Amino acid sequence: MLAARQVLASLTFIPAWLLSLIVLAAGILVAIQAHRILFRAATRLVAERDLFWRSLVQRTEGPSRLTLMMIAVAFAASIAPLTFGQANAIRHLLLVCFILLVGWVARTVLHIWVTIYLRRFKLDSDDNLLARKHTTQSRILQRVAGWLIVTVTIAVALMTFEGVRQYGVSLLASAGAAGLVLGLALQPLLKNLVAGIQLAVTQPIRLEDAVIVEGEWGNVEEVTSTYVVIRLWDWRRMVLPLSYFLEHPFQNWTRESASLIGTAMIHVDYTAPVDAMRRKLVEIASASILWDKRVVNLQVTELRAETMEVRMLVSASNAGKTFDLRCEVREKMIAFLQAEYPGALPRNRAEVAASAEERQLTRRALAA
Repeated sequence: MLAARQVLASLTFIPAWLLSLIVLAAGILVAIQAHRILFRAATRLVAERDLFWRSLVQRTEGPSRLTLMMIAVAFAASIAPLTFGQANAIRHLLLVCFILLVGWVARTVLHIWVTIYLRRFKLDSDDNLLARKHTTQSRILQRVAGWLIVTVTIAVALMTFEGVRQYGVSLLASAGAAGLVLGLALQPLLKNLVAGIQLAVTQPIRLEDAVIVEGEWGNVEEVTSTYVVIRLWDWRRMVLPLSYFLEHPFQNWTRESASLIGTAMIHVDYTAPVDAMRRKLVEIASASILWDKRVVNLQVTELRAETMEVRMLVSASNAGKTFDLRCEVREKMIAFLQAEYPGALPRNRAEVAASAEERQLTRRALAA
């Protein structure tokens, strides 16, 4: 360092301010080039590893570059012929950069920790209740913590400036109405942030939950710090504020388990063979890859003037499979009745009477 200072001191033909600027710029350029070389080496090192390590290197690119630049500027400032005011300005700049770096690293560490934590859970499994619970909770808390880190970082950085610190103190001392106005203006945002924390703790909804909201059926696709995105059955997206799920009733079909019992209703004639239909339902469910082998049942649930209502119950591992299994049961049961018992399909009573009369006349004619 002494040798570098002596070399710079010998350059008396260059103005001090220009020499300082050159030294600082050179330090920044060296830091950027060194970071580029190190980052390429790190990228090649993890190229054959899994996605987590590659993502980790990509996430640390910005903080590591800023760290090297700060080190380079600090070294350059120690050897550059700076005045007292210039040295103080650079030290203040380095302090602000250090605060921002700490906040940046905190957000990166938060993201890495959540990623490592969630690697144990698989959302694409059949019984993904535990995975959806932890994923939803972690994502909401990650976003809330991220906003908190950003807010604290900016606040601490601004408080290093004397003018901002004095303004903040005076505002704090005299801000009755101003605080009230600010609170009212931020009420929707704060309301949803608090709702996000409540949802993370109580978890009335989770990622990929099957829900019915506003008369629409869909799955929870995304939960942010302020709103929830519902992927409807026809691929439309419904966006609702977080507070909606704390203030309005809604149906959650997968609250305790992903498995569901599906109901398929069919109306048949009074002559329909219920026992044969019950055996056929078991056969249909057993042959289907959608059935989870837990629930299968057929019952006559209501009698009407011309038909009786038959309810078929089947279960599947999730809402999508349950819906497909219900449709499959309806289609195959109708095909079974059409092929084996066509008279069991709903008919008008007059047609039945006419058919009986025709059969009676035919018997008389044959007997004569």
